[in-house]
Amino acid sequence: MNTDAYLKRMNYQGGLVPTATTLRDLHLTHLYNVPFENLSIHAGEPIVLNDMALFTKIVTKRRGGFCYELNGLFAALLRSLGFAVAMLSAGVARPQGDFSPDFDHMTLMVTPPEWPAQRWLVDVGFGDSFLEPLLLDERGDQIQGTQSFRLVAENANLVLMRRQVGEDWTASYRFTLQPYTYADYEEMCHFHQTSRESHFTKGRICSLATRNGRITLSDNRLITTLGDERDERMLSSEEYDRILRDQFGIVMSN
Repeated sequence: MNTDAYLKRMNYQGGLVPTATTLRDLHLTHLYNVPFENLSIHAGEPIVLNDMALFTKIVTKRRGGFCYELNGLFAALLRSLGFAVAMLSAGVARPQGDFSPDFDHMTLMVTPPEWPAQRWLVDVGFGDSFLEPLLLDERGDQIQGTQSFRLVAENANLVLMRRQVGEDWTASYRFTLQPYTYADYEEMCHFHQTSRESHFTKGRICSLATRNGRITLSDNRLITTLGDERDERMLSSEEYDRILRDQFGIVMSN
């Protein structure tokens, strides 16, 4: 792991001592600079789950990725800085009220060495979600701006709940604290690259958190949120490529 190159890719200039403050700063900076995107699937680029391949894609080629890629490589970065990290399996909440299969999503449990009893839920690969790590053993509300998050115990699982001001609580995903490795996610990663049933094969997405909202390319739609305001417009192919380059720093090779 070339830590310096990764930190430069993230535009990170904060501290490197493995503390909770450093973890928060790394998490925020990653979300602001490395996009959540599935463009490889639509470009016919195979997604390979190992640190070397992901480093080449995200750092060297200055791309983004989806959960297995972003959280997988972020886990490697955190380990290189001295954090203890476990890759966790999650099932994503579905509109009908149930959850998708295990390994549909990768999230992370991170522990700073200074305080081994303080465990954090870390996720830089779920798109629009929490911006700062959440205390994993806290069952009360954890408020971030206009959003609140809550971890609810449900049998052997923890369920990540989210609420926007003025709205009801909704589930994001459920997970256990069993640690896994890249190999455990291979089947679902292949599914999301190839199956017509995967939402990732149905359209292109590229999304990046901003300090006041979010900017997203959904196929040829540009969606910009700024506080409570949302703007959406259709783009030409030329505009799409320009915004992908200028706003997300991505130039596709094919």
